[in-house]
Formats: sequence, structure tokens, C-alpha cells
Amino acid sequence: MPTEQPEQSTSVMTAMSGPTAGIPRPARLLTQNSEMREIGAWNWSLPAWAGRLPDGRTYNTCPSAGVCAQVCYARQGTYLFPTVRAKHHANLAYVLDDLDGWTTAMLAELAHPRMRGAWVRIHDAGDFFSDTYLTAWLTVCRERPDTNFYAYTKEIDRFRRLVEPDPPANLLWVYSYGGTQDPAIDPDRDRVADVFPDTTAITDAGWTSNEASDLLAVLGPRLVGVPANRIPHFVKRLQGRRFSEWQAELDADRRARHRRRRPGDRGDQRGPGRRSRRTSGSTDAPAQ
Repeated sequence: MPTEQPEQSTSVMTAMSGPTAGIPRPARLLTQNSEMREIGAWNWSLPAWAGRLPDGRTYNTCPSAGVCAQVCYARQGTYLFPTVRAKHHANLAYVLDDLDGWTTAMLAELAHPRMRGAWVRIHDAGDFFSDTYLTAWLTVCRERPDTNFYAYTKEIDRFRRLVEPDPPANLLWVYSYGGTQDPAIDPDRDRVADVFPDTTAITDAGWTSNEASDLLAVLGPRLVGVPANRIPHFVKRLQGRRFSEWQAELDADRRARHRRRRPGDRGDQRGPGRRSRRTSGSTDAPAQ
């Protein structure tokens, strides 16, 4: 999704430790950078994709990430600054160790008068990684009806089950391509976002860019085009493709390799226990 520079702070955590992990609590939960300030929005963020907390626990905040993980803006640049990483790790540890306490703290922060009529982008990085975590956010949305919430997500199945049947009126979302659940997206019905090589490609496809405002992802036309980050090695990996196209190529390659690996299949000369060689130029996500 659009590149956003996280707000930096020299005082990102309190001295109070978490109940089990000893990771300090964040001093505040929501932040606001210049881009978000222009549209009256605030950010909540987790560390992107897979990693390790300072106490040694591993995590994956984007369990349905696909090709997006290979060109994720939130795993580059200022997101790697120690203060920013510490803030995002503290956010995640709070959710993991004391979800009820996190919910109470989030509701308290959202009770401030400045949040009336404001927008909160849930996840500048990360995603709704569990049913329990998503349910906590639904509680927050319903308890703070005067604040607007929006999110990009690749957790299609989770939203189909837990959100779509009875969504909070103040929560808007867009399903984004580039994940392992892409086949579950229905572009004829769903609000969807796809990353394109550039704005010209968005226009040529008949989609609408969200470049003018991130809120267009949920307030503009239903087919949302996101211009790709111009980081040189990201551009090289994208190879002029949309995320949806890149993910479809990867999925097709994996299916083909899976068929070749089946022991006993006609034409399979390797036999049980033999693994096929990885196709040259494979776009598998990096292992953790």
C-alpha cells in the first residue's frame, strides 16, 4: 500500500513492563505523520510480516502475505530505525500479552475530543493476524462510533466470517491483492486494491488511483489502483506486473511444481522423497 514514513519519537515507550514478556508498553498507540495529518487520519501499526520480538518470540503479523512481502515498504527505510522498530514491537507485544488491556487503552485514547470525526488507519504495517485480534478491533469500532476506521487487508476468509455478516457502520475496508488468499477475492463484488507499476498502468486498466489521498481506497471508486514504490530493487522485482499478476504467476508455478513432486505420478521419475529443482527465476517469498 502507499509508502508512508512512520512518525519518529524519542519517547516511544513507558517504563512499565508487560505482564509476561518484560517488553515496555507503548506510551501512545496512535501516531500521525504528515501525510495522514493532511487527511485527518491517524495510524496504528505493527511490525511488518515475520520477525522476532526482543524477548525471542517469533511472529507473523501478515499470515496471508504473498508477493507483497518481497517488496514491502514497511520493511525498508525509516521502518528499520531502532526507535520505530521498538515502537512497533511494543505495540505487538501489548496485543499478544494483554489484549484486554490493549483494548481498554485504545478506547481511552480514542475518547479524546480530537478523535471525533477523525479517521484511523488500522495497520500502516501488519494485518489482522488472528480471529481474536480482529474481534478486539470490532469491539473498538463499535465502542467508538464517532471515529471512522479503515484498513487494507489480505485476510479475506477472516473478514468473510467475522466482519461481512455484521460490519460496524464506522469500519470500511479494502481487500488487497498480492497475498495467498487472492483467489477468494471477487473483483466484481468486493472493494479491491492492486499495486500497479505506475499511475499510467492504473488509468489504462480503468482503475482509480489512491495517490491523491489514502482515503480514496475506501471512499473512492471500488477498484483501487496503488502506484508501486519506486525503490529501485522493488521496481526490478515487480517487472512491470501488477501484484495480482505476480501472485497468479507464483501460484501457478507452485501448483506445477507440486504436481511434479507427487510420488507415483505418471512421468515422475524422481520417486518418493526426491524434490524437484526450483524453477529458475522463481518468485517464492523469502524463508524466515
